[in-house]
Amino acid sequence: MHDLTGFQRDILYVIAGLEEPHGLAVKAELDDYYEQEINHGRLYPNLDDLVEKGLLKKGELDKRTNLYSLTQRGSREIEARREWEEEYIESTEEVATPT
Repeated sequence: MHDLTGFQRDILYVIAGLEEPHGLAVKAELDDYYEQEINHGRLYPNLDDLVEKGLLKKGELDKRTNLYSLTQRGSREIEARREWEEEYIESTEEVATPT
């Protein structure tokens, strides 16, 4: 996951949390998070990059709508990232907690 942009990591997290992660649903979640509209020219090339990297699978929900899901590798990458973050979050909490 070290070679992904923060935006691409955010896409993976959003897709992991959605029940039916299609492009517009992912866009809506990112719009809310970033508090601004994410344009299609930014979102869809990044989704395609994540598919090419083997982190997402792309399927069809219907003729007009693509459905995205994490691959096994994508799930492993998210888990590894969370474990890495936890190391630093735990050490921060220890420093901030008075003894």
